[in-house]
Amino acid sequence: QVQVVESGGGLVQPGGSLRLSCAVSGGIFDSAFMGWYRQGPGNQRELVASITSKSTITYGDSVQGRFTISRDNIKNTVYLQMNSLKPEDTAVYFCNAYSFGMDYWGKGTLVTVSS
Repeated sequence: QVQVVESGGGLVQPGGSLRLSCAVSGGIFDSAFMGWYRQGPGNQRELVASITSKSTITYGDSVQGRFTISRDNIKNTVYLQMNSLKPEDTAVYFCNAYSFGMDYWGKGTLVTVSS
């Protein structure tokens, strides 16, 4: 059974940093296309960053230059390093694993950027 579990959210001041982690179990990680998405208050879910099994990376326009996605195929974990955080980055951040036509989602972790 595949499980996707996010961690690392919390409250941070504007300009601060957080690192989110997403652990994937169930044997799919090596081949999975991994993505971080977020959904802020009143907003639709949007792609933040993605990384393929070959480590090809894509970022959303609003986070380019501030966020960094990476993956560790030994730990079966994908990370999202978030720097220079802004209040508009406040959202629930979800991790997605896509493998062999199946989507697997975590329950999300809340990031709040506020002074």
